[in-house]
Amino acid sequence: MSEPSRPTEPSVISELDQLPDRDREETAEWRASLDAVVRNAGPERAVYLMRRVHEFAASKGMSLPGLLHSDYINTIPAAAQPEFDGDLEMESRITALNRWNAAAMVTRGSRLGLGGHISTYASAAWLYEIGFHHFFRGKDTDGSGDQLFVQGHASPGIYARLFLEGRLSESQLDSFRREAGGHGLPSYPHPRRLPWLWEFPTVSMGLGPLGAVYQARFNRYLHARGIKDTSASRVWAFLGDGEMDEPESTAALTLASRENLDNLTFVINCNLQRLDGPVRSNSKIVQELEARFRGAGWNVVKTLWGEAWDPLLGQEDTTGDLVRRLGEVPDAEMQTLAVRDAAYIRKHFFTGDALSALSASLSDARVVELFENSRGGHEPLKVYSAYRAAVEHRGAPTVVLAQTVKGHTLGPAFESRNANHQMKKLTMEQFRAMRDLLELPIPDSALAGDQVPFWHPGEDSPEVRYLRERRAALGGPAPVRRVVAKPLPEPPAKPFEDLEKGSGHQEMATTMALVRLVKDLMRDPGSGPRWVPIIPDEARTFGMESMFPTAGIYSPHGQTYDPVDADQLLHYKESTTGQLLIEGITEAGSVAEFAAAATSYATHGEPMIPFYIFYAMFGFQRTGDQFWALGDQMGRGFVVGGTAGRTTMIGEGLQHGDGHSHLLASTNPAAVSYDPAFAYEIAVIVRDGLRRMYGERPEDVFYYLTVYNEPKHQPAMPPVPGIEEGIVRGIYRYRPAEAPATGPRLQLLASGTAIHWALRAQELLASDWGVRADVWSVTSWTELRRDAMRADDARMRGEEGTPFVTRALSGAPGPVLAVSDWMRQVPDQISQWVEQDYYSLGTDGFGLSDTREDVRRYFRVDAESIVVTALDRLARAGEVAPETVARARAQYGLDR
Repeated sequence: MSEPSRPTEPSVISELDQLPDRDREETAEWRASLDAVVRNAGPERAVYLMRRVHEFAASKGMSLPGLLHSDYINTIPAAAQPEFDGDLEMESRITALNRWNAAAMVTRGSRLGLGGHISTYASAAWLYEIGFHHFFRGKDTDGSGDQLFVQGHASPGIYARLFLEGRLSESQLDSFRREAGGHGLPSYPHPRRLPWLWEFPTVSMGLGPLGAVYQARFNRYLHARGIKDTSASRVWAFLGDGEMDEPESTAALTLASRENLDNLTFVINCNLQRLDGPVRSNSKIVQELEARFRGAGWNVVKTLWGEAWDPLLGQEDTTGDLVRRLGEVPDAEMQTLAVRDAAYIRKHFFTGDALSALSASLSDARVVELFENSRGGHEPLKVYSAYRAAVEHRGAPTVVLAQTVKGHTLGPAFESRNANHQMKKLTMEQFRAMRDLLELPIPDSALAGDQVPFWHPGEDSPEVRYLRERRAALGGPAPVRRVVAKPLPEPPAKPFEDLEKGSGHQEMATTMALVRLVKDLMRDPGSGPRWVPIIPDEARTFGMESMFPTAGIYSPHGQTYDPVDADQLLHYKESTTGQLLIEGITEAGSVAEFAAAATSYATHGEPMIPFYIFYAMFGFQRTGDQFWALGDQMGRGFVVGGTAGRTTMIGEGLQHGDGHSHLLASTNPAAVSYDPAFAYEIAVIVRDGLRRMYGERPEDVFYYLTVYNEPKHQPAMPPVPGIEEGIVRGIYRYRPAEAPATGPRLQLLASGTAIHWALRAQELLASDWGVRADVWSVTSWTELRRDAMRADDARMRGEEGTPFVTRALSGAPGPVLAVSDWMRQVPDQISQWVEQDYYSLGTDGFGLSDTREDVRRYFRVDAESIVVTALDRLARAGEVAPETVARARAQYGLDR
């Protein structure tokens, strides 16, 4: 190296110029030395030296900003690979059998047009098999084991493995995607359809990675609060590179790093293809993901190239041109190189003098092998090294970026083809080629027919013995779902009785009534610690700040600062053992956390009672897909729609006024939905929910309650016979009409805050028009409908069945008018089972900003509008004169 030039002052202004430079001459010398390297050895050498210095500084614990990119090569060089602790030949045979049976399963199902996915598992087989043989812990040891989020389209490979283990029969494999008979296998990981196997539904892309982060975080929460020792549990999430385009896939990356979730590993199968073509045709998805994860604070392990590349990258690439070329070839071209011959690869990849000379030393077979087969994700030793690095890393989560070829081993018609996601079967000729490639002992006679056979080496075969021994050493089968949790103790009666007494002279919103109940239940030493309040940064809106100093807000770091409100009674308090989960402004994250808590009874054998409260419509509308997955996952707990209804929020307007979440919730078979009007109804509903979800015979449902922010007098529970049954089942008569016994009659049905409009309408109808109306509280339109549908099903079977709503309203005189703060479709759910003339009022359309009174008049649901509509229905029935309706409209100002 030549002598450095004389130090000079920098000509470019840098942000570092704001820092004190204690030795400007030394700084200039370093800068000059770097200039000399560039002049004499080139910029590549300068970059290399800078990176090695950066690497060395990091190894010494110096705090430097991390580099977002590394070269397009393996993170772990061949010389640093750990010793493999298994029988590689045996594991190769097992993997080959699983490849075969997975392809056979989908192909056999395709004869019925059922379809299936072959190519995903073909590319990811070793990513799973190395985990099953060496890393994934079962539940036999501690009841928790590891949690596996399996990529949905890879499920045939998992079923094939269970077939070898003896956990699935051949007839079950042959019933892939044939569930109607009751014994088939679901297409994807569906816990509700296969509850002894799958723990997590993942095929709705993006939800798997989000759920995995919050599962890992909830594991730490359970441990920190002393409920379950989950220190040995690791969460593994298997994802596709195309899936990472879903916003939910990366929504919680910084949460994972800032909470140091080193119990979490993402394995991203980078086969460079999504459903229709390349993930990044003109760039490189691996490099993009590396930068994204490194920037979020994750440990990144790249496993890109197989053993055939080791000598090239380790000794033969003396100029660095090969590494440079690998980094500049776009993914779409890399996909093409995987299926082209040696001549094409030499021409299009080995460009320039140095690379041309390098390729000249390689045989055609080796050139093809490099790109067709030698990918890191297809080689067990490379995958093993990556996983070992992941589980040994401390202080941050790890992502393994494994490069593969989609459709690997399925033959040239599948491998790396854009259309392979839509290709559902192999021909018998393709199966013969696959057999030869995998070296399977399947005779030609077994392939002589028109249906490919499944292949099992036998219960006593070395392969099956090895597989079972490895699983036994790791703590039993995986994946597996077990429900061993005991019922929770029944909470004390007093908190419920307090609500049933009413609020006296004090006004109280139903939101506050519910929060007060939960706060009291959390004090119970039996089940109180099991409550998991989850709030997306709206705790103060819902009056929950009183829980801050008492229950504490969970933080793995505790509280490392003095809160600004430390001198106040309701100060902000974070704690390593805190009970509240304040998630920030992320409803998606809140539902993911809710799912982890709601399924802890199966995942860890520890039933928890999650209580997730959100603001207005930012629940089922924003995260409906997650609630559907929650139902699939059989989660249990309480979901609460706070500040509910289209008209109760003063001044909020169109994107806040929720008039439709009950309609959305009604589409979820696992959601038990209620719209309570009074505090005592909330007490009855919550007590029933605790019994149904956490009692002796728990049900796989979750409760959805809507509560309002409108302060009202809360009456005591009236002494109506059968009132608790009516509250739970969906309807009871709250206030009958008063005497006289003659005159027009009708029935007013109302839910939630609309009960108050109906009660006022009852008074106006009696005082102004001589009409008597009974007022019914409908706590659940949806549960009434479901009960009626069950009655219909019973009649279809030749059994007796009368809907509860039909029985409740049987003989009630006059038409029925239903009103709520929801769209009319919500109360219309029960119309076909009501014998009387039925009509509804609701808040259809977009919300708007104004006072409650004016918005209700706008939607024609206020008391006066109810009166006019009731008179109109009576006029149609001939019970009042038609001109009465016109007089009422004029009297109440509804004619303008």
